[in-house]
Amino acid sequence: MARTIIHVDMDAFYASVEQRDRPELRGRPELRGRPVVVGGSPEQRGVVSAASYEARKFGIRSAMPMATAVRLCPHLIRLPVDMAKYQAVSRQVMDILRQFTPLLEPLSIDEAFLDVTGCEKLFGTAGEIAGQIKDRVRQEVGLTASVGVAPNKFLAKLASDLEKPDGLVLVEEHRIEDFLRDLPISHLWGVGKVTEEALQRIGIRTIGDLAQRPREELERRFGEHGTHLHQLAHGRDDRPVQRSGEAKSVSSETTFAQDTSDAEVLHRVLLRLSEDVGRRLRKSGLRGRTVQLKLRFADFKTITRSRTLDAPTDSDAAIYAAARALLARAGARRRLVRLLGVGVSNFAGAQQRTLFDEEPSATVDEAVDELRERYGRDSIRRARLVDD
Repeated sequence: MARTIIHVDMDAFYASVEQRDRPELRGRPELRGRPVVVGGSPEQRGVVSAASYEARKFGIRSAMPMATAVRLCPHLIRLPVDMAKYQAVSRQVMDILRQFTPLLEPLSIDEAFLDVTGCEKLFGTAGEIAGQIKDRVRQEVGLTASVGVAPNKFLAKLASDLEKPDGLVLVEEHRIEDFLRDLPISHLWGVGKVTEEALQRIGIRTIGDLAQRPREELERRFGEHGTHLHQLAHGRDDRPVQRSGEAKSVSSETTFAQDTSDAEVLHRVLLRLSEDVGRRLRKSGLRGRTVQLKLRFADFKTITRSRTLDAPTDSDAAIYAAARALLARAGARRRLVRLLGVGVSNFAGAQQRTLFDEEPSATVDEAVDELRERYGRDSIRRARLVDD
């Protein structure tokens, strides 16, 4: 079965987070649209950790000495690295990606591979999934991401780099040769300056040029590396997406089309999210002790609140009751809510139910799961979730 791989790469991540978080100055964000770098100071021989796209127009790049960056752009805005903040934003992005597939491989704090093979019935075509990811990252995190979609990891990562920032490039199976043909050989993994010069000396300047050379010739000149280059030139890459570890929590969240503080709306959505989390827990054979509520307000400030129960649960009603209590304590009525989320963690694992299970609603939940599995999600609903 052909695979569908997505590579998500946040645009100028550290610098973009800082541009997003600066307070407004006379009605416009202080740093958006201005050259910004994050990194060490010139006085301490620091280097650039990240540069905004406005700074890159002056030739500034990551790993460049900060003193050089200041010479290239005297009015450059320099900010220190705030790794704790960037890690928190990264977790928000990865949480979004995990809602599309459990096959997620983070490569770094700001990029990841997803294998969405077989997810079309849930989320639409590969291109539609990529678009949904970009939209949710923009709406829920306030940042842009560039996304590549392809049959393998090499092509997906290459695609995500081509139209930065805020790009979306789809490489279909029948277009692989056309997609690669005119790209410079420097785009291939493993082709650094030395290899690029060696290839150019024998008349190879594009990936298409390389694809026309016999594998034996490349192996004779470059050894095992020649085999690797030959495979990539033809768009071949069999590496699977490797999960970084088993999920430590099960969560569900939604972003409102319009920010709201309406208690009835919040409670209805909270109930629906609790049902979704409960269903996924039961399907995985998991029960958790800790219920977590996530709130993001209109100003993008995000808070979480949690409550640990006396016993592990996978009950919709128990999750909803705990989440509603947390919502009441969070003071959401006084602020406009942009995003609402519910999660369960601190798993106790699968447990055999007994006749005297302490959660009487458990058999009802399982019966509802079975009906929805057989007849569709909307075949049975709580009265509170039925439209007027």
